[in-house]
Amino acid sequence: MGITGIADGIWRQFENVTDTVGETFFEPVIRLGVTGLARSGKTVFITSLVANLLDRGRMPGLLAASEGRIEAAFLQPQPDDTVPRFDYENHLAALTGKTPHWPESTRAISELRLSLKVRPNGLLAGLQGPRTLHLDIVDYPGEWLLDLALMDVTYAEWSAQVIERIASREEAAGYRALAGQTDPHAELEETTARRLADSFADYLQTARANGYSDCTPGRFLLPGDLAGSPVLTFAPLPGSDGAPRKSLIREMARRFEAYKKQVVQPFFRDHFSRIDRQVVLVDALGAIHQGPRAVEDLRGAMADILGAFRPGTNNFLTSLLRGKRVEKILFAATKADHLHHSQHPRLSGIMQALIRDARDRAQYAGAGTRAMAIASLRATTEDVMTHGGEPLDVVCGTLLNDDETRGRQAAFYPGELPEDPAHLLTPARQGAQEWLGADYQIMRFAPAVLDLRPGDGPPHIRLDRAAEFLIGDRL
Repeated sequence: MGITGIADGIWRQFENVTDTVGETFFEPVIRLGVTGLARSGKTVFITSLVANLLDRGRMPGLLAASEGRIEAAFLQPQPDDTVPRFDYENHLAALTGKTPHWPESTRAISELRLSLKVRPNGLLAGLQGPRTLHLDIVDYPGEWLLDLALMDVTYAEWSAQVIERIASREEAAGYRALAGQTDPHAELEETTARRLADSFADYLQTARANGYSDCTPGRFLLPGDLAGSPVLTFAPLPGSDGAPRKSLIREMARRFEAYKKQVVQPFFRDHFSRIDRQVVLVDALGAIHQGPRAVEDLRGAMADILGAFRPGTNNFLTSLLRGKRVEKILFAATKADHLHHSQHPRLSGIMQALIRDARDRAQYAGAGTRAMAIASLRATTEDVMTHGGEPLDVVCGTLLNDDETRGRQAAFYPGELPEDPAHLLTPARQGAQEWLGADYQIMRFAPAVLDLRPGDGPPHIRLDRAAEFLIGDRL
């Protein structure tokens, strides 16, 4: 390590110490990370959470709100000057306007600071005045988290894993054909490397759209300003042993290592390592609709995501000497409003079973974990219809599926989730191609037109309980 690297490391340790001292003795800060894989609803979650903390009429499950101890909530400039601000105002306008629509999804890291002025409770309630707690919400793509697994493997190991994983996937047929026609030991030609990288990125995009979660490297899906750079111009190829210098595969291996060093490592060092509470949003219903392979793939991805965390209990010395640890992790199955409330306990049970391996690992390390079913913004209402002489619990909303049905009002029955989660997870583990004797459907609903009373945030399902778990102990 050079002098510059040593100096940088010392400076970062000094920053951690000063931040910790400031937070401990002055105004405490909770850095809340919000992540999840594609279409899990990160942007809507943050927007609705902030709106409901600013106007707390729909937050009875947050005890400090129901007890009236939150005197004020207000947005402030975020502390990280180089991180884009989460575009809360425009996202809220998209959800609550006269013609509401879903906002653009997360494509890069962003941040927002919400400050809460809170009266203490208990024995100190009459002795101390209100204090200010800062909630720094950090939004980042879940695909970036999966990249942590790349840090422990070589290019050859990663290539072997990917090639085995995609061997039978139709989505990868184009890439497999192109790679099969390529001599990895031939001299590097940039046009060949670009075609391989583009084809592999196309596979990742298609696989993600079809419900797969193991889509790494994450920046291939969300390249941002790195699009077209050499650090994103590599792809998995067999036969790296004995490859000559200046060969295609040697350059692929070099760029793979550069990706880890210049893209993955800085993200974990500069942003992820500072998080102390975490929400992992999961589109479990979407995976169930895609079938057993998507469910098993999602289960593995959840275990990989938790592997990125350093769960445990924070105290002053832990933060001072070793940096923050993730104290609480919430795994939230989103879009609960796509089900009648009678099925919500089943969705929560499936969610708990889905992340059992990951959750046990976190609990063992001392972190508080919870799984629940939520809807950050409720887009449906409930009804009971008669079908075949039997009552049927349905949800009703405005469809957003395709041009033919877009804008129509419809009542929807997605199918009945099993009471025993093993009826889903066992065939998924066993490699079943489809569900036997069951048909699980999913609809895309547009946000409903809202008529909010003063003091009320947007309607939701269990967002208040999620907030109580994540920050209630600090209010």
